[in-house]
Amino acid sequence: MKNQNRIQILGLHFFNGSEQMVVHILNQKGGLLVVPAGPALVNIKKDADYYRSLKNADIIIPDSGYMSLIWNLSHRKKIKRLSGLEFIQAFVDDRTVQNASGIFLVDPNAAESKKNKELLITKGFKEDRIHSYLAPFYGKKKVEDPELLAQIEKDKPPYILINIGGGTQEKLGLYLKENLSYRPAIICTGAAIAFLTGAQAKIPDWGVKAYMGWLFRCVHQPKIFIPRYLKAFPLAVMMIKYGADNPIS
Repeated sequence: MKNQNRIQILGLHFFNGSEQMVVHILNQKGGLLVVPAGPALVNIKKDADYYRSLKNADIIIPDSGYMSLIWNLSHRKKIKRLSGLEFIQAFVDDRTVQNASGIFLVDPNAAESKKNKELLITKGFKEDRIHSYLAPFYGKKKVEDPELLAQIEKDKPPYILINIGGGTQEKLGLYLKENLSYRPAIICTGAAIAFLTGAQAKIPDWGVKAYMGWLFRCVHQPKIFIPRYLKAFPLAVMMIKYGADNPIS
């Protein structure tokens, strides 16, 4: 990836471009894609395994509107905020992806797995090329799953879409990247696909562009998301203190 398409923030190289560019890169080269939210970025100093998974990702999408706003207010070179929702919309609408030999979903539960499969079928994916795996409970530290690894190795799908919680999915993605015998696109977008299936609050295009996705989620599930987003406020202090440098080394 060319340097002009990356901006380093907190020691991480965030992609600076469109969702179509990201899909094109994944189609051509595969690799690990992560979409860290603001509340998760606050934990990079405390969770070395999580930080390592971000550092070793091939594409980091600047999903956090809060992070992007802070950066753009204080730096001349601006970053284009790209949400996980914008990416996943472009990804499932892409003809190359739809016509691929297979897509492997890692889902949090059976209900969401069913909705995710139904969405992909309506988008033009072949039903017999969609494979789903229900993720077990992973610990907070070392995230490994030999059973998942074996299932993926069996069919070698070109796309692996991980739809579980942030902070864990990135570690699982890195585990797969480091242990698979081939290089698929490993996409850690968590609940992004749930915005398309209706499992999460619907966010209109203007809400995404105005960095207001957090508000729709808070209104939809206030007990879950208000405390979560309040945890992101220290991110501003971290960015002022550490800037583009690695805050852990």
